[in-house]
Amino acid sequence: MPLRDVTVVEFAGLGPVPFAGMVLAGLGANVIRVDRPGGPAIPDPMVGAVGRGKRSIALNLKHPAAIDVALQIVGRSDVLLEGFRPGVMERLGLGPGECSVANPDLVYGRMTGWGQDGPYSTMAGHDINYISLAGALHSIGGPDRPIPPLNLVGDGGGAMFLVAGVLAALHDRGRSGGTVVNSAILDGTASLMSPFYELLAIGRWEDRRGENLLDGGAPFYTTYTTSDGGSMAVGALEPHFYAALLSGLELDAANLPSQYDQAGWPELREIIGARFATRTRKEWTVVFDGTDACATPVLALSEAPEHPHNFERQVFDGPAGHPLPNPSPRFDDRHAVPLGDNPEPGADTAAILTELGRGPDEIMMLQESGAAS
Repeated sequence: MPLRDVTVVEFAGLGPVPFAGMVLAGLGANVIRVDRPGGPAIPDPMVGAVGRGKRSIALNLKHPAAIDVALQIVGRSDVLLEGFRPGVMERLGLGPGECSVANPDLVYGRMTGWGQDGPYSTMAGHDINYISLAGALHSIGGPDRPIPPLNLVGDGGGAMFLVAGVLAALHDRGRSGGTVVNSAILDGTASLMSPFYELLAIGRWEDRRGENLLDGGAPFYTTYTTSDGGSMAVGALEPHFYAALLSGLELDAANLPSQYDQAGWPELREIIGARFATRTRKEWTVVFDGTDACATPVLALSEAPEHPHNFERQVFDGPAGHPLPNPSPRFDDRHAVPLGDNPEPGADTAAILTELGRGPDEIMMLQESGAAS
């Protein structure tokens, strides 16, 4: 895999950093996660997914000997990932200054919610808070109130911006040496919203939910309930896709309001909704499969892994009852290695310390002193 010669040291935390580490592991990187002794790697039920593809060493970073071990790992690594509040790594003695001494070529990846500076920089927050300040949360949901889009926009987007920055820094390292990559969830979310800020500026977006082309306002870009209580997703934006939708619904455009006449959208939504309510989700899926109507079933988490398209492409993997997404993206000329299971905190402590040249007696001393476990 492309990153087979890259070593990443990830300091365990919440949100986008462990996801970013998993993405890099899926690209072939050797990811060493530094966990806290005696506790979960990440106090988060999602750790089983984002912890895959990594090895774990448990270090008590309040112990000087543990800091020495961490700096030794840094010295042998290409990338460092951390997601603490500003100043935490510096107080531990693992800030960019100390780490650049240990490894001048290190790509130091930092993930924060609000950014390294600004009035909110040291304030607590979660995905929902960061996307609220970027304008994204206001734009998602029903007319009555905004609805958080899981933690996909903030944490997911933030992780991918961190990955992009790390990969760019690795590419440039031969010319410029090591560098610090600062990625903030707020900044990343604002960047993801660029098209909507442009539409707002040119007068083609209402700053209200449910009245626009892509926020559920358009009757041809929304969801509809079927007769069995299921849902169909409709994304027939272009006129030729819209024509295919009407054909599948057995509706005549001549008897309907014009597609882009917003004044007619309430009537059009009612007519299309009434048609979808006449059949089950399965029946409508049969009607639209293989067409360009951009109409697909809305699958539950328990259903998606078994869908024929996902199954054939091996989008998911894992035992029955516990499927997880496979690494992405893919490369035509090579096969991805399965990420495997999430390691227990400290599962690889002895092996990693041995790789660092620490002998059995020293490993025992580090464990007995509480520096490692």
